This record gives sequence, structure tokens and C-alpha cells, in this order.
Amino acid sequence: MSNPSPLYPVRLEADYPPTPSRGLALLGLFLFPKQILLLPHLIVLFVLNLLAAIAVYVGYLVVLITGKYPPGLYDFVLGALRWQTRITAWIFGLVDEYPPFSLH
Repeated sequence: MSNPSPLYPVRLEADYPPTPSRGLALLGLFLFPKQILLLPHLIVLFVLNLLAAIAVYVGYLVVLITGKYPPGLYDFVLGALRWQTRITAWIFGLVDEYPPFSLH
């Protein structure tokens, strides 16, 4: 992995699993079984993404008025994006660990 620029605010790191799961790889051939396993995540994440989109627009207005992005809105949107990234990494087989129900 090349050294990312320290000025770039986003970085994704995923360690290669020491013993990749063959069962999860088999489920990944069709994606549908993994989507069934992720159904609770997908339902919660759908609602979180709607709320995050609203929070971003509220944040735009707050920045226009005050000149500062509220830390609470920032943390919420960041948490929703982290959750979405963990789910995407699991469904595409980049990690073997089932994603936790957490914004952190």
C-alpha cells in the first residue's frame, strides 16, 4: 500500500485475513445469501442513510449561518459512512468478521 497523503482526510485499511473463510467465499459467489445475513444491517442502514442525508443538508445551513460544521452532525454522518463501509467490505469478502451494529 502506498503512503497516502497526510492532507487527504479519508483512508481505508483492511488487513488481509490470515485464514480466509472458504464458506464465506462460497456464499459470496451468489451474494444473495450474504444479503439475507445482512438484512438487519441493511434495514437499519437505510434509515441511517436517510437521516445522514438530512443531517448533511442541515449541516450546510448551519455552516452558511455560523461558519462551523457542528461536531455532532459530523460524527453522526461519519458513523453512518463507517457502518456502510464495514458492510460493503464484508459482503465483497475483504474481511471475514461479521460487521458490528455500531456507528464507531
